[in-house]
Amino acid sequence: MATKITAQMVKQLREMTDSPMMECKKALVEAEGDLEKAVDVLRTMGIAKAVKKAGRDTNEGTVGAFVTADGHKGALVEVSCETDFVGTNPKFTGFATKLAEVVADNAPADVEALKALPFEGADTVDSALTELIHTMGENMKIARFVVRSVEDGALSSYVHGGKLGVLVEFAFSKPATAENDAFKAYAHDVAMQVAAAQPVAARIEDVPAETVEHEVAIYKAQAAESGKPEAIQERMAEGRLNKFYKENVLTEQVFIKDSDQTIRSLGEKVSKECDDSISIVAFDRFSFGE
Repeated sequence: MATKITAQMVKQLREMTDSPMMECKKALVEAEGDLEKAVDVLRTMGIAKAVKKAGRDTNEGTVGAFVTADGHKGALVEVSCETDFVGTNPKFTGFATKLAEVVADNAPADVEALKALPFEGADTVDSALTELIHTMGENMKIARFVVRSVEDGALSSYVHGGKLGVLVEFAFSKPATAENDAFKAYAHDVAMQVAAAQPVAARIEDVPAETVEHEVAIYKAQAAESGKPEAIQERMAEGRLNKFYKENVLTEQVFIKDSDQTIRSLGEKVSKECDDSISIVAFDRFSFGE
């Protein structure tokens, strides 16, 4: 009588070896349910290198980005490996970019759901990742991803040095704006701004309430040290909060390429050029390892 292979057994072997689920099930069937023998089966099936590498630290890697041609879907992914040598290899970075495309097209719920999706040249993302581990000889992991979609607007991405990726969402009313060269240049500049200036939020109203409360408490305490009347202390705290917004909120920041403009004023200028009302909705920023 054949040994019944349960989902729990498959899960346990997968956790032990970091091998694809279907391969784990095949190995368990061949090993008649013996976990230790199933590990040996996996090794003989060509997954030995992946198994051996699975425990190694993955402190290097890359951030990949993808936005569809119409700008309506986009994604960022972070994929880790062991060494910078592999982390900058075109085969590895190309995998990350292609992975971002899969994320953008399918919007998976989590990393496990992503691993089960079809991947170009392989049955699934998981099998493609395993093959890359075999080929390059290092442990690799899909660390995280984010996906966005927009109807009335467009997305823009920017990757700096393979370690920093940005995805920005814009809203506007005219579909033609997405193809306007002025908008494209603006969108690219805003994505670069997010990468370089590290804003905490896209707009003032998006700054978390706890962040504002924390900053205000500090500014009020600083103002109290001045010994000035309470009304003046309030204005001092308010002034410092406004300064915080100018330094940390994307729309209020000074444009890194032109100190005479803010991102807000730049957006107003481009809106006029495009004869549309363009606004920044939100952004995602992946700094590798954060």
